[in-house]
Amino acid sequence: MPAAPFDRAQSLARLGSERFDVLVVGGGITGVGCALDAASRGLRTALIERHDLASGTSSRSSKLVHGGLRYLQQGEVALVYEALAERQRLRHTAPHLVRLMPFMIPIMSKGGVVNPKIARALGSAMWMYDLTGGARIGKLHKRLHKDEALAHMPTLPADKLTSAYLYYDAQADDARLCLAVARTAAQHGAAVATYASLVAVTKGPDDKVRGAVVEADGERIDVRCDVIVNAAGVWSDDVRALDEGANPDTIRPAKGIHITVPWAKVRNDIAAVIPVKEDKRSLFVVPWGELTYIGTTDTDYDGPLDDPQCTPEDIAYVLRAVNAAITTTITESDIVGTWAGLRPLVNSVGGGKTADLSRRHAVIASPSGVVTVTGGKLTTYRRMAVDAIDEVRHLLGRGGRSRTRRLELVGAHGFTAPPAGSADEHLARRYGTEAAIVRSLAAGDPDLAEPLVAGLPYLRAEAIYAVRFEMAQTLDDVLSRRTRARLLARDASAAAAPSVAALIAPELGWDEVRVKAEIASYEAAIAYERTSAHLPETALDTALGA
Repeated sequence: MPAAPFDRAQSLARLGSERFDVLVVGGGITGVGCALDAASRGLRTALIERHDLASGTSSRSSKLVHGGLRYLQQGEVALVYEALAERQRLRHTAPHLVRLMPFMIPIMSKGGVVNPKIARALGSAMWMYDLTGGARIGKLHKRLHKDEALAHMPTLPADKLTSAYLYYDAQADDARLCLAVARTAAQHGAAVATYASLVAVTKGPDDKVRGAVVEADGERIDVRCDVIVNAAGVWSDDVRALDEGANPDTIRPAKGIHITVPWAKVRNDIAAVIPVKEDKRSLFVVPWGELTYIGTTDTDYDGPLDDPQCTPEDIAYVLRAVNAAITTTITESDIVGTWAGLRPLVNSVGGGKTADLSRRHAVIASPSGVVTVTGGKLTTYRRMAVDAIDEVRHLLGRGGRSRTRRLELVGAHGFTAPPAGSADEHLARRYGTEAAIVRSLAAGDPDLAEPLVAGLPYLRAEAIYAVRFEMAQTLDDVLSRRTRARLLARDASAAAAPSVAALIAPELGWDEVRVKAEIASYEAAIAYERTSAHLPETALDTALGA
């Protein structure tokens, strides 16, 4: 059975010809969540994103669906409870994308942040975490003996390690989760258009929203709608400025960065939470196939919002923290991938560290009918969308209750997880039941069964699937978000760029000039990413010891 239509040209045509109840601005996880919630209630819905889906924060997170253990220490019990409830819902609505993962917090006898005294307090927090959500999944925390902890992560210092705590959370590919929500919204009738920018909010004589002006492919489209939902994340103040005439300055961006290194440098078979002694924060150390990613930082950011970069100082912080906790040494030359993202935290009076700001979300409706939803986190996107569309319902005076609590995402219906480590696991965990379509593409052409990027598990068939069924429009869309090649293997993905561009060019109607431009743009972005962090060029096969 073919995948559901998900066509940009068709959506752009609909933007100019139909009238919508709600126009959602922003194609990150919050925006696509709002589009799905609205469309599934029966509201006529459109969504625009000025770049690619998940091209901002929603492809650059820690890729965890979790309650946030540290938020308990800040007294945010209700927030943790809500997040863990959403984690459980996602395990049922997107079982192919969201899977449980054990996490370990090591306890050191000396020189560590989590010493035996702190460990006793942490044990109490663990029980609270279980009560707020762990019991729902039948996985309660437990204390590990030293030998058990070392078996999970043999690079921990045996002379300092005394024991560890083990608890459970979940992991998801953030960009693919965002894509699945967007495609599900389209299945429910939403018009979803990427590379389409909001340039103006149009109003009637009563100063109420009557529509918007959208620019796409060099042309302007007059969109008729009754309410606009502003889900633009760190750019939401810019959208508000189009409505209010001035930038309200409500968002305080916080930068988080991650690095990717060969798994052999850490050798953890489960995720680990490494406390950072110098500032009492923590790093996640998460295995991802033959690689491990480490992050995140949490610092104020006042640079350009469109393309945050890892700096040498960011890299030094992460390396210093992780090297203080393991017996091997990770250097800049081991780093094969990096990413930086900006959290759209709601500014609070009095300042303080970004790590101390609440991850609660806020919904604000302007007098004209622009509903802004900000704050929150990946895990709670659905709850944020419900609250935002409830406000839309109030403004419109129509629309039913939210239906997304049990609404399965694309690829979820009938999904059964294959055995861990099996040949089917890679595709099944990315596409769910639609993996059969990718397999059929590969079976029909031996070239499409070959690797897309050397050293990574992606097939060339996945690039074809991305442009045919997932609205990928550029080389970067394919290598950064439909696959995660850029995050996992920065320079190897650049080396593969010419062959990938040649592969997808016929599908997208590119001529030779466009192909060269796509390759040059991607290679320039990779070079800028590497030089911004002062990192050497690294071949993935060398890093993996091939």
